Amino acid sequence: MSDRASSASSTPATTNATTATIAATERELNAERLLRVSAKHSHDPLTEIDWDAPLDPDQFAIPPHRVSLYGTPIWESMTHRQRAQLSVHELASTISAGIWFELILMEGLVRHVYESDLTTKHAQYALTEVADECRHSTMFARYLTKTGYPSARPTRRAQRLGRLHFLINDTTMTFAGAIFVEEFTDALQREMIRDESLQPLARSVARIHVIEEARHIGYAKPELERRWARLSAARQALFRQALGLLAQQSVAEVVHPRVYALAGLDPRAARQAAAENPHWQQTKADWARKAVQFFAELGIIDHRSEYRWRRAALLPAARRAR
Repeated sequence: MSDRASSASSTPATTNATTATIAATERELNAERLLRVSAKHSHDPLTEIDWDAPLDPDQFAIPPHRVSLYGTPIWESMTHRQRAQLSVHELASTISAGIWFELILMEGLVRHVYESDLTTKHAQYALTEVADECRHSTMFARYLTKTGYPSARPTRRAQRLGRLHFLINDTTMTFAGAIFVEEFTDALQREMIRDESLQPLARSVARIHVIEEARHIGYAKPELERRWARLSAARQALFRQALGLLAQQSVAEVVHPRVYALAGLDPRAARQAAAENPHWQQTKADWARKAVQFFAELGIIDHRSEYRWRRAALLPAARRAR
């Protein structure tokens, strides 16, 4: 065959088709692996967690240095029991925000399956993840009930943003949001699992969530990479801003102002102290580190969009100081 004929046989259309076939195969192989792992390592929190065990009111639920008021004058004025109870309420608030986001994620995954071929492993794993998230939301709700936290509802602003996401139905944003929220909570919960001084119930909830969320992150990251590469420059620019807004609101939901009233504190003063607390700012940056690094590598966080992440204290201290 001549060089000209050989060149003609390798047209852009052929190359694109080959690339698409390879991507589809990799997508299926990843989903098949995740389905196998799910079959071996899925958990039922309703039967595997001892929900009847009493809670020690002096035991922390998250490490003390990760509580939003740690190191502030208000913290120094609190009793040990107040501090421990604030940690329990802050974990409950984080879990409540987790329920809010998991409901949004489940709705997005179901729509994703509706638009997909259910005979594919990729679509089947999406439904497997929905089943995981149903169990997680139930587990979280049980934890709220056990600790006496008064509500699983997010703030009104978060509710409005959730409804807006339902209307827009942006599957790419669903995967990006899942990566951020799951990496953020995963970092917290891995710290909890390692700390044997913490509340056993909280650590049991964290252990199940960490095991199963690792699979969800492994599903979302390659899917976001594929979708991000197909977006036009204009849509990428809009996406960067929208994801920054989602990250801001997600983190704002982590500590609801009601947690301070529940601990017997002035909510307004405590909220202001937390906002100015360098320990709390560092905690948020630490928990967001893996997600921020991934988004920066993809080009989702760049010099034009990082201001939202900086305002939410989700960047390393050196970048926040710019």
